[in-house]
Amino acid sequence: MNDATEPSISAGLYTPQERARRDATIWTPVQGFLAAFQFIVFAVSVCLIARYMVTGEGETAAVWSVVCKTLVLYAIMVTGSIWEKVVFDKWLFAPAFFWEDVFSFLVLGLHTAYLWSLYTGSMSTREQLWLALAAYAAYAINAGQFLLKLRAARAQERATLAMHQEWAA
Repeated sequence: MNDATEPSISAGLYTPQERARRDATIWTPVQGFLAAFQFIVFAVSVCLIARYMVTGEGETAAVWSVVCKTLVLYAIMVTGSIWEKVVFDKWLFAPAFFWEDVFSFLVLGLHTAYLWSLYTGSMSTREQLWLALAAYAAYAINAGQFLLKLRAARAQERATLAMHQEWAA
């Protein structure tokens, strides 16, 4: 390494400029809050759905919990696209989050299909809730994708910090 130049890490999740934009925007903590809130809504909804599927009780609560989960999903998708625009200058499908965004559309499609089936009455409540559980399985996979990216971003930041400390020494 040349002592006259500052080190860099290639092929990281964020460029230094993107990291600075990510850290400066209000949309980063908004995404963090909505992700945690969505998970809580998801967990409660799974319990309500399970209760209905096992006992036949609590149909209204189970149905409306999925509606709530879907509305929170829509909110996180809209704010997430704003976040990507601020950080990566792309509304969606920024290279760093391309596959997460692709899978998010599957999640969104399944949740929307649930709302459509609820609106049209084209499925029984039990069938609708099975559809919701399929949407929830896709959501769980997608949430895992984003958690892996968060972990990768933190690892990149630790590596960058270590490299800068080594360079400064």
